[in-house]
Amino acid sequence: MKIAFYCQHVLGVGHFFRSLEICRALTRHQVVLITGGARPDAALAPHVTEVRLPALEMDRGFKGLRAASGADLDATRRLRQERLSAFFETERPDLFLVELYPFGRKAFRFEIDPVLDAMAAGRLPRCGVVCSVRDILVEKEAAEKHEARAVGVLNRFFDAVLIHADPRLVRLEETFSRLDAVAVPLIYTGFITPAPAADARQRLRTALGLAAADRLIVVSAGGGSVGMPLLEAAVRAARHLKRARQTRLQVFTGPFLPERDFEQLSHAAGEGASVARFTSDFLSYLAAADLSVSMAGYNTTMNLLAARAPALVWPFAQNREQRLRSERLEALGALQLLQDADLEPVRLAALMDRRLDQAGRPEVGLNLDGARVAARWIDAWRPAAGRGGAP
Repeated sequence: MKIAFYCQHVLGVGHFFRSLEICRALTRHQVVLITGGARPDAALAPHVTEVRLPALEMDRGFKGLRAASGADLDATRRLRQERLSAFFETERPDLFLVELYPFGRKAFRFEIDPVLDAMAAGRLPRCGVVCSVRDILVEKEAAEKHEARAVGVLNRFFDAVLIHADPRLVRLEETFSRLDAVAVPLIYTGFITPAPAADARQRLRTALGLAAADRLIVVSAGGGSVGMPLLEAAVRAARHLKRARQTRLQVFTGPFLPERDFEQLSHAAGEGASVARFTSDFLSYLAAADLSVSMAGYNTTMNLLAARAPALVWPFAQNREQRLRSERLEALGALQLLQDADLEPVRLAALMDRRLDQAGRPEVGLNLDGARVAARWIDAWRPAAGRGGAP
């Protein structure tokens, strides 16, 4: 089966890497990943190819989209719409997986809706349509109108919704009040994250030259667009940690941290600290870590659970998503939530020391096998008469 997976990330990298993990699990199919945001450095599986639309990104005020590299926004939108429609006309996929829309990504209606309308009217070849959505949605202005429209789009065009969550932790209806009005199947897959290799901890600690008593602290900020306050606080806090232990600090800034901030952090890092933008072996670092200090995005948080890393997390403040998930996980003992006041370096150092003094690695028992569950559901999917269908 040929699958078109549409994923448009505009700020962080979580949506992209979550989609990529699902694509990797779809080994029985030919997958085309359709992207159009800033491209992180990540390899594709052999059965996955990529179609890149002209890039759009979030503006600096988080208010709307802008074209990358200063291109004209209207012209970029028109070109994207033409290329997306042409793809469906020539490639004729069997299944259209749409990440987040219509629960979010309203700014991309200009290119998604024409494809859905044309398929429904027979102007483009018909195929199944399935939404891939994470556990928690961000707040929307005019929420009632937004939810009514999303329900209408789902019931008219979509065949199913794959919800990448464990309902024992959080359910989608907690942040989407009209989920009971959605007429198509709703499938909880579990959370999506890869798992570290069984030998990851010892392999990486050996490679880093760490003794058994040495402590490794990994500091990270997802894509890096909004993580500078945390990164700077952690680097400064490292100077105030207890001197009785040998401590190594590894900072991953994210690929989108501004160059000036990256240089500032590199200059501020003291002895025993290293600053890098990105690693393709992040899960191994978490497995090897005695403490993680990070932002609280979906992907990072699920990586923490998979690696069972002791963790302090600082949620992104502009919406409820990261805080809500983190509060639930804190209640299970999986991590500790940082408040803004905790970023004061001496205070943060005390919290880091306290966590390093605690023995054990957390285990919460949530379903983290979402990519394979989603792939198994898609493997079994067969189009019904008319508009797609569900197994």
